Amino acid sequence: MQTGYRASLTKRRGEVAAMFDRVADRYDLTNDVLSLGLAPTWRAATVRAVDPRPGMRILDLAAGTGTSTRPLADAGAVGVPADLSLGMLRAGKGRQPDLPFVAADALALPFADDAFDAVTMSFGLRNVEDTSAALRELRRVTRPGGRLVVCEFSTPTWGPFREAYTGYLLAALPAIARATSSNPDAYVYLAESIRAWPDQRGLADLIAGAGWGEVAWNNLSGGIVALHRATAR
Repeated sequence: MQTGYRASLTKRRGEVAAMFDRVADRYDLTNDVLSLGLAPTWRAATVRAVDPRPGMRILDLAAGTGTSTRPLADAGAVGVPADLSLGMLRAGKGRQPDLPFVAADALALPFADDAFDAVTMSFGLRNVEDTSAALRELRRVTRPGGRLVVCEFSTPTWGPFREAYTGYLLAALPAIARATSSNPDAYVYLAESIRAWPDQRGLADLIAGAGWGEVAWNNLSGGIVALHRATAR
């Protein structure tokens, strides 16, 4: 496997896919370590916001290996894990062969209008080349009244904690990645992309501008992560 590959902040689709292809095998483990064990808590909060029910059709975009889709399917919903990275899809299919993995580009989803009761995206919207276009495409495939749930890194709300967190992103995160990831340079991109990402209000404005209604959010872990919710109009 090649190492030392990262996408640029232009987030070109081919670069992003190639970067995630190279971290697929150890992606879940590395995420749990880098999140200091908080990743399962964030996933659980996302599932509660989606509120999966038997028979619901739910698109889980940027699903990677399907870790975020598993609880949706276990609740009786038809969870569809979709991702741009074929390497992530292969790793996921090997671990969870019962899930219907789909190769999908967030800017041109291979689904009909109004196909889903809910759409969700965890830690993937930040990696898309055009955030607003992706949000419009998610709106297209969601039925009227259906819900959007986006779990994404955000901006800590308390100043001293925000400074400490920035230090972690710049120094500790790349160092930990070197010990746990098959492609540590990808996690330098992770730190830079988090710092360049809009804050809670900024993302809410992008979601509303893409045609979603009833936009709201709540902070997780002091604002390290924000959970945005909206309704298709």
